[in-house]
Amino acid sequence: MATTSAYTRLAARFRKAGQIGDALSVLHWDMATMMPAGGAEARAEQVATLKALAHELIAAPEMPDLLAAAEGETLGPWERANLAEMRRDWVHSAALPADLVEALARAESACEMVWREARPAADFQMVLPSLSNLLGLVRQVAAAKAEALGVSAYDALLDQYEPQGRAAEIDGVFADLEAFLPGFLARALEHQAGRPAPRLPDGPFPAATQKALGIEFMTTLGFDFAHGRLDTSHHPFCGGIPDDVRITTRFDEADFTSALLGVLHETGHALYDFGLPAEPWRSQPVGKARGMVIHESQSLLIEMQACRSAEFQRWAAPRLKAAFGGDGPEWEAENLYRQGVRVKPGFIRVNADEVTYPAHVIIRYRLERALIEGRMDLADLPDAWAEGYRRLLGLGVPDHRQGCLQDIHWFGGAWGYFPTYTLGAMAAAQFFDAARRADPDLLPAIGEGDFAPLLAWLRPNVHAKASSISTREILVAATGRPLDAEVFKAHLERRYLG
Repeated sequence: MATTSAYTRLAARFRKAGQIGDALSVLHWDMATMMPAGGAEARAEQVATLKALAHELIAAPEMPDLLAAAEGETLGPWERANLAEMRRDWVHSAALPADLVEALARAESACEMVWREARPAADFQMVLPSLSNLLGLVRQVAAAKAEALGVSAYDALLDQYEPQGRAAEIDGVFADLEAFLPGFLARALEHQAGRPAPRLPDGPFPAATQKALGIEFMTTLGFDFAHGRLDTSHHPFCGGIPDDVRITTRFDEADFTSALLGVLHETGHALYDFGLPAEPWRSQPVGKARGMVIHESQSLLIEMQACRSAEFQRWAAPRLKAAFGGDGPEWEAENLYRQGVRVKPGFIRVNADEVTYPAHVIIRYRLERALIEGRMDLADLPDAWAEGYRRLLGLGVPDHRQGCLQDIHWFGGAWGYFPTYTLGAMAAAQFFDAARRADPDLLPAIGEGDFAPLLAWLRPNVHAKASSISTREILVAATGRPLDAEVFKAHLERRYLG
């Protein structure tokens, strides 16, 4: 009887762990969209048990020997890349004891459910005990992984979302943006003041009509409803698996733009998931998304680069007007375009314009890093949040709902995620610039509601790479250079000062 190779045994183990992860993703979607509140405790136990099972598979005692044996086998390039990702996953998993994995899963579920009540009530004190417990466990995870990886506690958390991402590099990027953005914001506002202010169409805008429009726009972008769906949740997200992608948004009947832009953003995530390699790689670490910088680049490329363009608005305007029975100049493409690119500092990150968006992320990055590193008490978060908004955006935060309770991330356990948004926005500008240079007809096609040329470039250059190479290597191969803030700045100059 032939001996099964170490690599084959590893692949079977990771396939099983990956399928558990897929089930967890669908359970999380259900918890966020349809699960009754009374099911929260049972769901927390289900999630904890499944996470423990997946952890047990990857952190098993025989894993070091299997990984070492596989290193000596003859493997192809993708198999070799898969083995590297397996080792990375093992390091992260083996760093944690099983009881910490289960405790963290329970705390994440419990804290998120309290946040759902605290956010509309604008009551930070309501969620403070749950968040304090969760943060304590996150700090334990950070310390254990930091020792295993040989990095700082914050970098250990960041590495979960962006492999090889490091705070030292982010500090340099964000310092450069901080030096650039205040002056640019002033110039953009001055330029904007010289033009007639756009007029927001009057509502109400029924949620059912907004959802129907969202589905129409998703279909135009290339979303496959045989393998996905759109639902409503407290915070927009994209979940599920590449064969069953679940995206959500939230509706405001006084303003249709928030939900629609949320749908476009999450559809960008979905298109990336759809484009990941099929079997045998889909169930393996190498077949997963590279990291959240690339993932966020794909959502922001669709939302910010493509769908806030003047070309897209020329296609979208008559459809919006017809759907809502609108009439008048406020429904014209030029007005809707100017509304979509209007620069106005605000409190809510997901509604922010491109110019002020990085400030929202920088504030969160610095706060979460201070909390992880123990340089700030959690009870001081609301005041520190308000100070960040005063300093970077000149705004006085009116309440906790529009302040530190607005995002789900920390309350669901996602610490170290936030910087990937702005790094993703920079990468999005770079990818879109390269795609336009490769195909000069790309923007005109978007103006006709045709996203096939854009997807034809993204599929081989970004999506199909999955985790076979690093974020830096994907950028260099696709655009000819690593992440370059100058491309992002040039995009802002063209759009907001042109």
